[in-house]
Amino acid sequence: MRPARALIDLDALRANFRLARELGGGRKTLAAIKADAYGHGAIDCARALQGEADAFGVACIEEALELRQAGITTPIVLLEGFFDADELPLIVQHDLWFAVGTPWQVEAVAAFQTTATLRIWLKLDSGMHRLGLSPADFRAAHARLSALPQVGPMVLMSHMARADELDSPRTREQAELFAATIAGLAGETSLCNSPALLGWPDVRSDWVRPGLMLYGANPLPGHPELSARLRPVMTMQSTIFAVREIGVGEPVGYGARFVAERPTRVGVVALGYADGYPQFAPNGTPVVIDGQPGRLIGRVSMDMLTVDLTDLPQAGLGSRVTLWGDAPRLDVLAPLCGVSAYQLPCAVKRVPHALLGA
Repeated sequence: MRPARALIDLDALRANFRLARELGGGRKTLAAIKADAYGHGAIDCARALQGEADAFGVACIEEALELRQAGITTPIVLLEGFFDADELPLIVQHDLWFAVGTPWQVEAVAAFQTTATLRIWLKLDSGMHRLGLSPADFRAAHARLSALPQVGPMVLMSHMARADELDSPRTREQAELFAATIAGLAGETSLCNSPALLGWPDVRSDWVRPGLMLYGANPLPGHPELSARLRPVMTMQSTIFAVREIGVGEPVGYGARFVAERPTRVGVVALGYADGYPQFAPNGTPVVIDGQPGRLIGRVSMDMLTVDLTDLPQAGLGSRVTLWGDAPRLDVLAPLCGVSAYQLPCAVKRVPHALLGA
């Protein structure tokens, strides 16, 4: 069998979740497991956190139903709400919570007749300008929804646009606008994402919503000290299945992006961009080969990549290559490749998972 594997450390996931709860002051904690838990496996991650998380956050009803069918009973919040009013009966059937952040969603809820109690997370646009109601519309929507017999206590939420920029005033401006808008309104609050939890200790809410930090990556570029307690959850590994020697002036891979400047031993690794590794990772991108520092050479192919074995005489056929994990960390690797730490694990599709700490 092809040796590429994504090792998923569920103990690390639990530790990161507990850190998020601690940083949030012990408040209610929603674990964001949308997009298949950022590529880590939503069902496995939900099972690992069931009993600890106060809720799970997903992007759409399809993701929620997958969790319910797997036996997950923890509250699930549809963070984008519903995309069509026809989803509301399914929301009731499967006891889902959902965001409301557009005027048409408010109207759909008002028109929906049910004896069930709807659990709404009412979303304010405090400056992201993506989803969310304007401050004036937010207060009107809160009044209208609160008067409906089918609507229970609401959570009042917003989303930070620049919390990963610690020198930007935008986060504090958004928090102040949020506080002013909800003043006097009934409901718990939810404001803090991963960068807010790690980098803005004076910005807090009743519910916190960790995402990337759950998976051990630092969402605050340039501030590794703030993520020192995070533990990487995914380790991407494969092995060398071919070795060759090339001479000075010989190229490796598509486009001859690497040309040997000395006699070079090349290891071919069974993993490529179809497995989620960035196609245009530059020459010299760090890898770990049998526990020793190594480097990528040549352009990454769909199913393979190549590494330099010249200074690692002990390495060869069957040597284990770590593409990311404890080293290199996702948040270190990603900027070298011109992508984000969010993108890399989300792109992991065909690599089988091996669970640790299940």
